Amino acid sequence: MNATAPKLPARPPSADTLILAAMRRAGETGASGAELAKQLGVSRAAVWARIEELRKLGYDISASPHQGYALRASPDALHGDDLLARVGDTRVVGRAIQVFKETDSTNDIVDKLAHDGVAEGVVVFAESQTKGRGRLGRRWLSPPGKGLWCSVLLRPNLHPMAATQLTVISAVAVARAIERQTGLTPGIKWPNDIMFGPRKCAGILIELSAEIDHIRHAVLGIGLDVNLTPAEFPAELRASATSLQAEAGHPIDRPALAAALLHELDVVYARLCEGDFHEVGDDWMRRCTTLGHRVTIRVGDRALTGTAEALDEEGALLVRTEHGHVERIMGGDVTLEK
Repeated sequence: MNATAPKLPARPPSADTLILAAMRRAGETGASGAELAKQLGVSRAAVWARIEELRKLGYDISASPHQGYALRASPDALHGDDLLARVGDTRVVGRAIQVFKETDSTNDIVDKLAHDGVAEGVVVFAESQTKGRGRLGRRWLSPPGKGLWCSVLLRPNLHPMAATQLTVISAVAVARAIERQTGLTPGIKWPNDIMFGPRKCAGILIELSAEIDHIRHAVLGIGLDVNLTPAEFPAELRASATSLQAEAGHPIDRPALAAALLHELDVVYARLCEGDFHEVGDDWMRRCTTLGHRVTIRVGDRALTGTAEALDEEGALLVRTEHGHVERIMGGDVTLEK
């Protein structure tokens, strides 16, 4: 880890986080009201008051003198306390979670937190974004309650030229989370697209603040189309965009997927910080739909055509041109040639 990164103390878990975590651990047997009161250092009446507030948020909680409190169902809404309860112990990613009903861009919020000296691992979700953006300044559709729109603050000990590693590990984490929660198997199109065939369901945007020789902080933005129907995409995107619901044939549990995403991000980021990028990179190559194909990559005004062969140790794409030279590509807009 970057030894100079701010290490502000995380706030202790809220009462709601502890109650939800206890109920999730207890399952059908329920969590004892007396034990919850003891753990929280409050009265049983205070526990009951928090249970009532959780019910108002849409949590279906049963109460029994013998079994205590049992969580029967959760709302399809993102709540910071519940996400913290679901994620549990984490090394870095998810150490603190904020959820906004609506914001311009979660990346902008996290960038401000970074400049305020907040420690890495903070995550910001929004149920809706009015100015969500993807790579190359493209607008990202972020309708209310239909996807996962989030940003993570990271302070990796990396040279700016190795920043593509962050995109690679993030793509692997998104793919693993989707696979874990839905059983679907997405592909990865270099550098940042999560695909089902020719259609994109998620994108990743890394925005850096860096010196010449080190990254001060990175804002990792993820947009994942979860429960949009094909009709909810603009007409011009229906041939190139998809959602997990459209692929699976049924709605997806967004809070559970959000927790799985944070878990997988925490795992792959730990690998990167421990110097094990190659392990995640190998998984990326197994999932990548770009390798082995003839591609055209546009970087600014330059266009390069060749065969995508591999990923190097810093996350760059190695492309063999028509003249037999291997070009090392750190970023760009990729088109698969037929």
